[in-house]
Amino acid sequence: MAEPSRVAVDEKQITVDGEKKWLYAAVDTDSKLLLDIEVFSRRGTDPASAFLHRLTTTHNVSDTEFLVDAGGYLTALARRELSGHLDYSERNLIEKLFQTVTIRIDSFHLFWRRSPASAHSHLDNF
Repeated sequence: MAEPSRVAVDEKQITVDGEKKWLYAAVDTDSKLLLDIEVFSRRGTDPASAFLHRLTTTHNVSDTEFLVDAGGYLTALARRELSGHLDYSERNLIEKLFQTVTIRIDSFHLFWRRSPASAHSHLDNF
């Protein structure tokens, strides 16, 4: 269980089996470790809150500062009683992660066309 001091979170639209989905991810900005990743069928405050809840069950983030863009995260952080603020400049790690994921999706598109479960498995392996 990680105890990160700062975590960048974000979401990116991807296509799984011809359907638009949203990939949510969290990266520890100090260790540069990917803490969690999940696919949702939509984006917004509710999926962001669900993603943050999952993060609180797998890592000690009670004292963590979350770096977010808009995307429903400020409300989701308040729902989960977590601390964070809008930060567009120090979130480069999460943006680089999504660039890498995009390249992998483009390169390994066959893995993404079978089912949402295969996409989830591929992300877990990634």
